[in-house]
Amino acid sequence: MDWISQYQLFLFDLDGLLVNTEELHFAAYKRMCAGRGFTLPWDFAKYFSIAQQDAEAPKRYVYAEFPELLKQEPDWSVLYAEKKQAYLDLLRSEQAPLMPGVEPFLRALEKANLTRVVVTHSAKTLVDALAAKNPILHTIPNWITREDYAMPKPAPDGYLRAIKEFSKPGDRIIGFEDSSRGLRSLMQTPATAILVNAMDPNLRQEAEAKGVRTFKSFEEILVTNL
Repeated sequence: MDWISQYQLFLFDLDGLLVNTEELHFAAYKRMCAGRGFTLPWDFAKYFSIAQQDAEAPKRYVYAEFPELLKQEPDWSVLYAEKKQAYLDLLRSEQAPLMPGVEPFLRALEKANLTRVVVTHSAKTLVDALAAKNPILHTIPNWITREDYAMPKPAPDGYLRAIKEFSKPGDRIIGFEDSSRGLRSLMQTPATAILVNAMDPNLRQEAEAKGVRTFKSFEEILVTNL
């Protein structure tokens, strides 16, 4: 881990990268649909491929799956609020473990006193619930949550705000993402982009073709000289 001293700013996504929450998000969408009288027929792989696209993709696919739901409630913000509440309820009752290797990686950054920022699509209430489950997240002093920037990933707004607020001219910046849309966001910034994803070998292959280094977990990164 000596390589970490080469960088002055570390950027992180949250869901699916630091914490294993994607299955809870999927369960929350299913719970939201069920509350409206619809059974979401997707498996997790299909949900994950949809969630990778952009922030509006779940809306498009859910409404395409259930035209009657669109008639019942055409305001997606209402349905998304129901999904958000379902996710928060699940967080309170289910485990949301750290991804492999995350805790020692964050401990190393804390020990080195390096600047680190999470840029997440999640709202602060959800972030607080995750941190209550995983106190190591409290070692990250800086958070950019969904309330703090205009356009969601794959737009770079969140990361650009983090870079503007927490870097100095000449700083070397490195960022970590697990999804296609997150990686697209990160690659529009001056940061060196790293993909950490064990689920999708095609995504890793596509990223590598663009010159992005990829890993299956932070466990691999811990024993690698970046």
